Amino acid sequence: MAFVPQGERVRFVLVEPSHAGNIGASARAINTMGFSRLYVVNPRDKSYKEDPDAIALCTRSVDILNTSVMVPTLEEALKGVRIAYALSGYDREYGPPMMNLTSSCEEVKELLNKDDSSEVAFVFGTERSGLTNKQICLCQRCVGIPANPACDSLNLAQAVQVTAYQAQMTIRGTSLSNESHRFKEELPAPALAVDKLLEHLKQALVSCGALDEVKPKYMMERFRKLFLRAVLSQSEVDMLRGICAAVICSKEERKGSKKASKEI
Repeated sequence: MAFVPQGERVRFVLVEPSHAGNIGASARAINTMGFSRLYVVNPRDKSYKEDPDAIALCTRSVDILNTSVMVPTLEEALKGVRIAYALSGYDREYGPPMMNLTSSCEEVKELLNKDDSSEVAFVFGTERSGLTNKQICLCQRCVGIPANPACDSLNLAQAVQVTAYQAQMTIRGTSLSNESHRFKEELPAPALAVDKLLEHLKQALVSCGALDEVKPKYMMERFRKLFLRAVLSQSEVDMLRGICAAVICSKEERKGSKKASKEI
């Protein structure tokens, strides 16, 4: 990459875009900022790569459009991603903590510099309604772009352009703010690992009677909010899953089942 050497480890993910033209314009937006990895989740137009509007709006970025990865779900788009940033116009009661775009890009820079195998993703929702709460909860951060309150709605490709610009400016920079200390110890666990932990925790809570599976209310959403705020590392996820396994089935019982299976 001419501008961003680490750009190959930054994904821009468009979730269920309605207009092929916006996909083409987004391809152009990231290309002008030195990025190339575009993921498209369940687009309305599955043949968007051949769409005349997409081709026209991706000016000199047809290669980015053609190499974009189309996947059926956001989970697929986030496979291998260490930390994902959901772009949203407002904070949610349940979901990852909101941060500004500048701080999120500083965090990205620190992570990419610290670990040369980590990948990150900026996730954008559909044009009309943005990301759903469920989609946002697959990400570890919620990011807002400051805008005029009287006209605060950005076109999808515009939001991608602003994000890509800030990302390349920050990553190319020489310093971080004094507040960016998030990755001085262990790296954060991937979003999908936290999701699996929540599934395991739900089984444990149901097993010990702490959660009514028929009427769960908001307990799991509150746990998700807690885990996202804590930014769990992989070793912490593994530790908590070990506790969940012990709640579901004690160590002695697990030993007994292994012994019985060997005898059989």
